[in-house]
Amino acid sequence: MSRWKIIGNSPGSMSANGAAGALFPGRHMKQKIERELLKHFLASIAYRTQKAVRDAPMEFWEFSAGNKTRTPADVLRHMTSVLGYARTFMIGGTYPIRPEPLANADEEINRFHEVLEDLGRLLAAGTALKEITGQQLLLGPLSDVMTHAGQLALLRRLYGSPVPPENFIFADIAPERLGRNQSAPRHPDKEWPEQLD
Repeated sequence: MSRWKIIGNSPGSMSANGAAGALFPGRHMKQKIERELLKHFLASIAYRTQKAVRDAPMEFWEFSAGNKTRTPADVLRHMTSVLGYARTFMIGGTYPIRPEPLANADEEINRFHEVLEDLGRLLAAGTALKEITGQQLLLGPLSDVMTHAGQLALLRRLYGSPVPPENFIFADIAPERLGRNQSAPRHPDKEWPEQLD
């Protein structure tokens, strides 16, 4: 059976030499789209993490919510570890489950963004994934890190230094910006009941 594809600019121009390329995205195009989505997801992680930690009091980083929960510093360190683990599926090697604690929160934040930026560079360069698919990368380590970004925001609220809400649809999130220099909210909520008096 012949497979058809559109050639040229005419909707009626068809060829029997294989149609999937124009009628449906080919494998290369699917991979490109997948990489772009993954890069945008990394940018969302960068933005939401910075939102959760921006202007956090220094005492916040050692805050304990009780019942043996992780401190915010522990959470961020774990996020760095998960990103490092994700990176091993592209460059091989290992990354410590519990990275060595750094001197202060500022250094921990820098290390987190350095690993995030490196993962972004690998994705942008087209570095092949080994043993897992892009979907598994998203559903596993990247989604885990995004969940922990939300935990940091929750811990800010429990600590007594809540993060102002915003409409994320209009957030200035860019895949080439994975460092700590993230934009301020474009559409912050004018009123939010969680705000402390």
